[in-house]
Amino acid sequence: MSDVSVFAARVIENVEHVIIGKRGAIEMVLAAVLSDGHLLIEDVPGVGKTMLARAFAVSLGGTFRRIQFTPDLLPNDVTGVSIFNQKTGDFEFRAGPIFTTVLLADEINRATPRTQSALLECMGERQVTVDGIPRALPRPFIVMATQNPIEYEGTFPLPEAQLDRFIMRMRVGYPGLEEERQMTHAIGHTHPIESVRAVSSGHELVDLQARVADIYVADDVRDYALRLARSTRDHGDVALGVSPRGTLALIRVAQALAAIRGDGFVLPDDVKRAAIPCLAHRLLMRTESQIRGRQADAIVTALLGSIDVPIAIPR
Repeated sequence: MSDVSVFAARVIENVEHVIIGKRGAIEMVLAAVLSDGHLLIEDVPGVGKTMLARAFAVSLGGTFRRIQFTPDLLPNDVTGVSIFNQKTGDFEFRAGPIFTTVLLADEINRATPRTQSALLECMGERQVTVDGIPRALPRPFIVMATQNPIEYEGTFPLPEAQLDRFIMRMRVGYPGLEEERQMTHAIGHTHPIESVRAVSSGHELVDLQARVADIYVADDVRDYALRLARSTRDHGDVALGVSPRGTLALIRVAQALAAIRGDGFVLPDDVKRAAIPCLAHRLLMRTESQIRGRQADAIVTALLGSIDVPIAIPR
């Protein structure tokens, strides 16, 4: 097994103490982390979105901060602010919670667009500019955001530019009967999250992220990912297709999935598995298509069925 797959097995086992029966979702979160990307977890209340992000943050080591996004949250509450020191006569910068390894942006769509935009530079350039002075964020730096897709009152939908900053959007889903039964037994006087400990460090993660970028992608598999992403731009139901950033995200997450599996090369199945989480949230549907009930996930699924899949030959 490779170093990445050993690391993945260690983290997955740790997170499964809290999130039961959701190994597929845990692997996708790990793929986003190993891809050095940010993650949007979108699902109904109570299925473990916050606990999943928190369990990963603790497992990965480093520092962890949580921001509960609300309509009265200001950009400076996220990035930090310069305060005048009367003793020295100078302004001193007080760092906000954004200066951390893992930032949990809980219910991100409850904040105003002004506050949401405070994350754009942080997520895209790994730095914060306050009072004209750029300040680098720690590495690794990961934003895990959650939002509720069915509650619209008092929320501010994320604009396309913000959604495009997330390497993937995923859902957790309801647990099965047996998994939910296990959950009822696991909850005692303390929540299982209290027993989760770090099984890695930020330095190890940065090294493994670099190794994921070196996973081999055959030309046929790369072209398959390109055809899939580019086909969204010509689809009749789509007003705005996947950007080149989305294409790069698709390939990088496929590399991460291959590394988690323990292989040194990407299979077409890795691209197919990453397609909906990496591409669907980047599609802007036409108004008439939305009225007809056409969904972005269904568009990507249809394209996966219409594009020829190459036969991958390992290097």
